Order: sequence, then C-alpha cells, then structure tokens
Amino acid sequence: MLSRMESSLCETPPAPTAAALDSRAISHRFGLSRRRSNTFLPWLIMGCLMCGLAFSVGVHAQVVKPFPDHWGEPPALQTRDLRPLPGGYGRGSSTLARWIQEHLDQDASNDSAQGQGGAASSAQAETVSSEGDGDYVIGPEYTLDPDLTDRGNPKGRLFEFTMPLAESRYFKGDDATLEPDRKPVRKERRIFVYVPAAYRDGDKAPFLVMHDGPNRLDLVRFALDNLTLSKDAERRLPAFVAISVQNGGNDGKNSQRGLEYDTMSDRLALFIHHEVLPTVLRQPALREAYPNFALTEDPWGRGVMGCSSGGAAALTMGWFRPDLFRRLITYSGTFVDQQDDDAPEEADYPLGAWEYHSSMRLIETTEAKPLRIFTHVSEFDNRAKDPEETYHNWVMANQRTAAALKAKGYHYRYLFSRDSRHCDRRVFEHTLADTLVWMWRGYQPE
Repeated sequence: MLSRMESSLCETPPAPTAAALDSRAISHRFGLSRRRSNTFLPWLIMGCLMCGLAFSVGVHAQVVKPFPDHWGEPPALQTRDLRPLPGGYGRGSSTLARWIQEHLDQDASNDSAQGQGGAASSAQAETVSSEGDGDYVIGPEYTLDPDLTDRGNPKGRLFEFTMPLAESRYFKGDDATLEPDRKPVRKERRIFVYVPAAYRDGDKAPFLVMHDGPNRLDLVRFALDNLTLSKDAERRLPAFVAISVQNGGNDGKNSQRGLEYDTMSDRLALFIHHEVLPTVLRQPALREAYPNFALTEDPWGRGVMGCSSGGAAALTMGWFRPDLFRRLITYSGTFVDQQDDDAPEEADYPLGAWEYHSSMRLIETTEAKPLRIFTHVSEFDNRAKDPEETYHNWVMANQRTAAALKAKGYHYRYLFSRDSRHCDRRVFEHTLADTLVWMWRGYQPE
C-alpha cells in the first residue's frame, strides 16, 4: 500500500521540455537521407531501367513463415541490407522489418493478436482502476520492507540451468558490433527459475522475466513467499514464476549485454519468447517436480523487470512486442543514447532509448500501447548533472519518460528516490514489494 512506501505526490520541478528534434538526431537522419538519395537511389533507378530489376521480398529476404492475410502484400521495393525481422519472420531488409513492425503494432493495439490473452485480457486492462498510478517521492530514509524478508512462510522451488550462446538463433555472441577482446562475451548464460509454493501444478502460471539474473531474485522470492499468502486482497500477489536470466556479458556499447539490453528492437523479446521460455518448460528437474507445469500465453500475465540497461530492456520488450509482454518494471532505466553506434537500428533510432522521450518522442507520438509501466530514478543517478546534449542524463531521461507516459494516459507509476544512487539496493528493499503489488494489480488468472 502507498503508506508502506511513505510516499507523497511528487513536488519535484517539472521535467525539462524536450525539443522535437535535437541537432545530432537531425544531422544523423539527414545524413542518412542524403546518403540514400545521393548514392543508392540513383543506382536502383538505373538498374531498374537498364535491367528491369525490382527488389522484392523473394530476392533478399529469408522469410521463415507466411504473413497474415490481412496485412496485404509486403513492399515491392526494399533496401539491400539484411537484418533479423520482427515477429520471428526470419531475416530481411530494413524496409520489410518496418512494414512487419507497423502491422504487429497495429494488431497489438487492436488486440487482434492470435492466441490467449486477446479480448479477455483487453477487457481486464480496461477495468483496472488508477489507484497507485502517478508520481511519488520517497527518501531520504529507507527501511527494509518486512515482506522482503523470511517470515517463515512455505518456500517454493529454485531451479537453475545454462544456455550456451552459440546455440541461440538470436544472440550467438558473434555480432559485428561486439569487441570481445575488450569486452568479453560469456560462453553460456545461467537461468534461474523460482516456482512459489502457492503455484498449483497444471495451472498456466503468470511469470516475471528478470534481467541481469540472479540480481534481486532474493527479494522477489521473499515477496512471493509472503504476499501470495497475504490475507489483504489489496496486497496479494498472484503465484507468478520468476525467471531470472543472466546477461551475455560486460556492459555498455560494443558489449553483449549492451547489444541485448540497449538495442531498440524486438530481438530480446523474441529471444525470451522463442528460446528461454521453451527451454524452461523442457527442464527435466522442473518437470519432475511439476509434471504439468505450464506458463501463460496471456500477455497481461507476462511481466519484465530490470535495472539500468535491464530497465531499458524491460520497456523495449513491451514497447516492441506488447502482444507478448505488458507489465513492465524499470529501476534507474537507461533511457539514454547507449545503443551501439554501428547497430543497424541506428538508422531508425539514432539516439537509442533517448528516442522514447526526446528527439523522436516515441511515447508521445505513438498510439498508446496496452502496457502497465513502473519507472524509477534516483536523485544522484548516473550523470545527473550532464547537459542535454550528452544524451546521457539518467534523471532527465526518466523524468521525461514519466511525463510522456502521464500525458499519453498510460497506467504508470513514477518513483523519485531522494539521497540515492544508481540501482540503489536500499530503494529496492524499501519499495519492491509495493512495486510488484502495483504491477500485478487487476490481473485475473486463467
């Protein structure tokens, strides 16, 4: 409950107003535009005139499944690059990727995505009250919430396994953006799965994907042990499964972790959906303990949590694939320009996650998506005094993100913690139980 957080309505100064486009983004985009118009387009026209050649989906793309009929025909003319396509459609051009993403977004906003969680989950979201939404300030004193300690309640089961990067279709550890000599890449990543004692075998469990595993898994386990049994209906958690996923290694630009977390695409969401979740379901030890174990396909039963770049990754997973993940928790979110400078996504999002709130202002200018979003920033978070032109001020970035979510009418909660720093554990210990309760508010188990 709000009283447990000792929070009050935020009275911090209003977030700075972002310019529609800053100089770097303008020059970047115009530079791209000039390069395309001055080099590629004349050659394409000449080639078409001289050879009768047209680039179509069948020439360069490696599409692995058919597109839905209601999407119509893909673009006839496309760029010559090759990249992973959204939605697990294989590989193809940036033109084709944008076309697919537009249709995926439209399907998600119309709740026409196939599988479970369609109309029923949409109705669920519409009936959730706005209680607990808004801007809050906590600190400078912090205490450990008793619900994040061992209170003697029944314990769940913890399972651990590994996934070799070399066997992944999405993150093999060999991307051209990486500098493995300077920023080593893991050979395998550890996965931790906590099934709470309140889970009943055979139920389709909601779940929370946690980035940078096993970071903060101890607190989430205590929350599950205590709050799935709460007698207070307003402070009770569903028996969700915690799936804590280790990153691919190192940090920042040109690292595997940075590639996974700071890239503006649906690649990480697809990795979790198509590789991690099926691997969880196949684990022998877990199957032995829970022969009928299942995970929900309802996107309202699928949450993502992270801190720093892991927080940016949580938002990006929901933003690009709201048909898969809709409940998002970000602490000290890295909504700054930390995408690799040579990433293909730079063509569409030249300032990386900074584009969510500034420059392109994606949140403000895009039709609202079916998402529930928690955001947080610390008073002394990373580079809190940096000027805007660095695109690396965490406080500015999170203030603007919260303001954009509010203006767009999202169910959101924004927390500003006084006298605290980046991913401060004291903030987690003081707030995480309440954050989880708020994030799962309105969830209706299958």
